[in-house]
Amino acid sequence: MNEFVIIWEWLGFAVRWVHVITGIAWIGSSFYFIALDLGLRQREGMPKGAHGEEWQVHGGGFYHVQKYLVAPEAMPEHLTWFKWESYSTWLSGVAMMFVIYYMGADLYLVDVNVWDVSIPVAILVSLGSIAFGWIAYDLICKSRFGDNNTRLMVFLYAVLVLMAWGYTQVFTGRAAFVHLGAFTATIMTANVFFIIMPNQRIVVEDLKAGRVPDPKYGKIAKQRSTHNNYLTLPVIFLMLSNHYPLAFATEYNWIIAALVFLMGVTIRHYFNTMHSGKGKPTWTWAATAILFILIMWLSTVPKVIGEAVEDLESLSPFATKLATAPDFEDVSNIVLGRCSMCHSAEPFWDGIHQAPKGVLLETEAQIAMRGREIYIQAGRSHAMPPANVSFMEQQEREVIVAWYEQVASSARSQ
Repeated sequence: MNEFVIIWEWLGFAVRWVHVITGIAWIGSSFYFIALDLGLRQREGMPKGAHGEEWQVHGGGFYHVQKYLVAPEAMPEHLTWFKWESYSTWLSGVAMMFVIYYMGADLYLVDVNVWDVSIPVAILVSLGSIAFGWIAYDLICKSRFGDNNTRLMVFLYAVLVLMAWGYTQVFTGRAAFVHLGAFTATIMTANVFFIIMPNQRIVVEDLKAGRVPDPKYGKIAKQRSTHNNYLTLPVIFLMLSNHYPLAFATEYNWIIAALVFLMGVTIRHYFNTMHSGKGKPTWTWAATAILFILIMWLSTVPKVIGEAVEDLESLSPFATKLATAPDFEDVSNIVLGRCSMCHSAEPFWDGIHQAPKGVLLETEAQIAMRGREIYIQAGRSHAMPPANVSFMEQQEREVIVAWYEQVASSARSQ
């Protein structure tokens, strides 16, 4: 059992690493092509059908890039498709959701103080809400309402705000932010898979058949690509937020998420305007700074974070075994003496204003509930306490390891 815990921790790390790598590839290519598209210039003597061109220098060489608004007259011999960056990012994100939030649902997904629901139901709500997001978004974009892109984006922003509020009403704050990111990222990847790539394939098939491609396919793909451009930065924030409880575990966390989407718009507007050669709207940075200051202020509004579990009867079967193990009293005393000065509703360690990551370790129930994390963070590794500021002894770490592994071994044999 203890070997499984270690392997699962490393699996989570590996999946997160892959997700970051593929995300960098997707975001990098997306930002590059947005900047390239906005920076195209027209000149006399360009090939038929060419919309614009740009000269670039990188890595010791010069690049001459031309864009065809619909398609060139003939199919080129070599054509590079940009799709796997998006698909790999989404697939690795799904894997990470499964490894961390579904397999660890009792800690990271379900908060009985928010919504007392079974884990299977919570997972179904998670999957259903993400699927609903894409279906609803796609139908709206294809409706007459979606013909006006400005009107459409304002409406979509209202939907995202509503989802931010909704997720905080059913999941933990940490899971709410990650789900809002997954909700948005799924729309972005589905745009690539269901709209942008199929439209490009239609254009390619028309070229091969000698037909003139319909410009509408490029127009539709352009709209979805623009949406992806403005959603990228908020998604990154939401995916990083699980490290910062001041974002996800405060009273107005859903408003914070809503303001983050506005910051994504103001930042991208600056770069999009600059790359298109229409000036540098520096006011967007002032607006972004004001929004960020407002977010910081909202994060100071207190909220009870972490688990309000006070009795052992409400624990999972495995956590109950941890709490009733012979060495639990020793472990509990170690944690209360070395960890609870920070991991409490009102931390008294200088400079700590809220329990790190919302983890409370003040009661026996809370300690048993977090047994696996204590085992990893303070037993198998020396991650906690940070820099060993509370002077946890090696012998105490060994007590934690022996306690957890004994219970895990017993549970495995039953």
